Amino acid sequence: MLTIQNRAEAGELLRAKKLFIFDMDGTIYLGGKPFDFAVRFIARLRESGRRVLFFTNNASHDPVFYMEKLTRLGFAPTTEEICTSGNVTAAFLTRKRAGKRVYLMGTPELWRQFEWFGIPMVNGPDGRLTDPSSPEPDIVVTSFDTGLTYEKLTLACDFIRHGAEYLCTHPDFNCPTETGFIPDSGAIAAAVTASTGVTPVYFGKPYRETAEMIAEITGETKDRMMIFGDRLYTDIATGRRHGISATLVLTGETTMADVERASEAERPDLLLPSLAEADELLFSGN
Repeated sequence: MLTIQNRAEAGELLRAKKLFIFDMDGTIYLGGKPFDFAVRFIARLRESGRRVLFFTNNASHDPVFYMEKLTRLGFAPTTEEICTSGNVTAAFLTRKRAGKRVYLMGTPELWRQFEWFGIPMVNGPDGRLTDPSSPEPDIVVTSFDTGLTYEKLTLACDFIRHGAEYLCTHPDFNCPTETGFIPDSGAIAAAVTASTGVTPVYFGKPYRETAEMIAEITGETKDRMMIFGDRLYTDIATGRRHGISATLVLTGETTMADVERASEAERPDLLLPSLAEADELLFSGN
């Protein structure tokens, strides 16, 4: 594992990359507050001819929301630079489970995204069944649901107990905000699993479908990619499991104590306090 002290090797590692993939919450901003150094670093990457992709496991919002938010925060994204775990899950449903009826426990934005993909839904954006007398869904999908109710949780668990396949958009336990952490998709899935005894198939980071989709939509080989994130079990695991170099920044969920407790296989290729140091390593003297 390289650190800021390994300046020559760390700089060489960064200079060898063409596609720079960024987690959002905890990496380039917290809630509605951008990290100024992240705005600067990403602008310099584009100016130098390198490519940028924003990928978030947070499926509570759709790409339109992130386009507007990243623009407002000063990151000047293009549509092609934004991807979410919701995209990955919807792509799986349309390609591998075409025509299957879905009950979604998620936000109205994620519901509208699924609807746009043409996925047959048994519930409306509020989580309520559109026709309680109709057959039960083939699949239950849970996600980061900021409008979670006991009724939604009960319906999801009942459908799973009755045989519905269980999928989850992403495994993150906590979502970092400017005021602390709030329960995320993984925490909600843990409650469903505790009740039903069924563990979902997860999407988003660190799963294979996400790494494959990034390669497909960008056309870049994995050895030319670098992923930046604040979580060992999602961002860094994506890199370590799928041949993508990974940099951990300590501006979000993970602490230095977490890194020290992690096994060698779970540690990042590069550990930095923030993206400010990545900017310094890559562009110092340029």
